[in-house]
Amino acid sequence: MTDLSRFSINQMTVRQLALPELTEACVRLGVPGVGLWREPVQEYGVEAAARLVRDAGLAVTTLCRGGFLTATDPGRRAAALADNRLAIDEAVALGTDTLVLVSGGLPPGDRDLPAARERVADALAELAPYAGERGVRLAIEPLHPMYAADRCVVSTLDQALGLAERFPADQVGVVVDTYHVWWDDRAPAALARAAGRIFAFQLADWTTPLPAGVLNGRGLPGEGAIDLRAWWERVDAAGYAGPVEVELFNDELWTRDGVALLAEVAERYAAAASGPPATGRDAGNNSAKPCNPSAMT
Repeated sequence: MTDLSRFSINQMTVRQLALPELTEACVRLGVPGVGLWREPVQEYGVEAAARLVRDAGLAVTTLCRGGFLTATDPGRRAAALADNRLAIDEAVALGTDTLVLVSGGLPPGDRDLPAARERVADALAELAPYAGERGVRLAIEPLHPMYAADRCVVSTLDQALGLAERFPADQVGVVVDTYHVWWDDRAPAALARAAGRIFAFQLADWTTPLPAGVLNGRGLPGEGAIDLRAWWERVDAAGYAGPVEVELFNDELWTRDGVALLAEVAERYAAAASGPPATGRDAGNNSAKPCNPSAMT
């Protein structure tokens, strides 16, 4: 297996593993980083989880997730802001500087996407200073447009950057998740514009046919349609040298042995890192440099 020094496993990829099992497997396989999710961490206990990963020597690369900031009802909006402040505090406790934000979908009966995005911006104006004072960066994740109605009104890197650029570059940035952005021919140019604001990079592949409900069908790296190496090169060319997280939602994968699955994900990550240079890029960006998976921040 090649260099895993930048590899991080998102907890959701192997959600069948309890947190102690996950940390033990990471240590055994030489996986240096984990991206954690709030719900299982809260169930285990935030302070206990922090001790567990710290004692295992693991870096917490991201905490998922905050966000859901599009409510029009004042009470719901206040509750969302309070929950995001709690998420920021949890990130501090876990030792990560990156909180992933999923903006939220349209409220029931609402059809105004631009207004919903503006409510996200208004919420960020309240949350960014709170996060910045605590050393936590807010990472806006654009999701594929099929999620715009119910999960995320931010669908492209351009839209995510349009929000992030209203705030200091050390406070608000973006997540680049290949599953969500690979289809967008404007995304490579947005990546160059995102220099200094790429706070997280996630790998997942796009396989067809999509499962019923579409949510839990992300493919293992290398088994789908996305040129993952090309995206990795573009992200690195934009100056990102941080962890590379594999985040999968897949019902079939969750039925498998979690430790064996983690080992396979690590192998596929290594193949994506060291595979042959990408050719024939569909997005027209030929300036990307070879990826260097040796430096993890």
